[in-house]
Amino acid sequence: MTGELLSLAKRFHLSVISHGKFVPSHSDLGGEDYLLELLRAEANARDKRARAERAKQARLPTFKDFKHFDCDFQKAVTREQLSTLERLEWLDNAFNLVLIGPPGTGKTHIALAVANKAVDEGYKVFFATMDSLMHILKTQEISPKSASRVRWINKCDLLVIDEVGYLPVSKTEANLFFSLVSALYEKSSLVITSNKGFSAWDELLGDSVLATALLDRLTHRCQVLNLDGDGWRLANRKHIF
Repeated sequence: MTGELLSLAKRFHLSVISHGKFVPSHSDLGGEDYLLELLRAEANARDKRARAERAKQARLPTFKDFKHFDCDFQKAVTREQLSTLERLEWLDNAFNLVLIGPPGTGKTHIALAVANKAVDEGYKVFFATMDSLMHILKTQEISPKSASRVRWINKCDLLVIDEVGYLPVSKTEANLFFSLVSALYEKSSLVITSNKGFSAWDELLGDSVLATALLDRLTHRCQVLNLDGDGWRLANRKHIF
């Protein structure tokens, strides 16, 4: 490999050459075939780096996929419904998804499966529990890290908010939540998991007018899945003896 080739590779940021990672499939490969193989390798390397960066920004706590969701245990969700969610066409139309049910019924599994698939497909994603999201929103004026995350959230195609309703929400937090939902309305998709049905959101937010306005925006373009039954973790709990 010539010095000029290496120099040009660095100039044009062709990392597979400049970092010595490109090995052609045949030693005598030349001309157009060599260039095509080189560009494919560079494109693949860039896709992997971009995916890794999206995954880092998304802050997903663990990997979940649709294939391992137990529809035999959670009969409120069908395999056909999961297939529709997995295709992600609804993200392009800024639809929301709200998953409601008791703990352990698969809400977070589905939310994470959507998020992981979206990261793989090139969408910008952010995942947070309601509690951690409120901390980010409340500290964005004094914390560079929180400010950076708010900027990412505003650029995201998908925001996943887990555990809405598990912890009390203050008046300030309710207003911040409403402002965020309003800012993302018809621009980004929201996936929300909650142990409380919509009828309890008046109490959750402490303001019936605010709750009505928030739900009006959230449910305008939205699929609601009500999951029921016993929790999977309780039914599959492990024992020492």
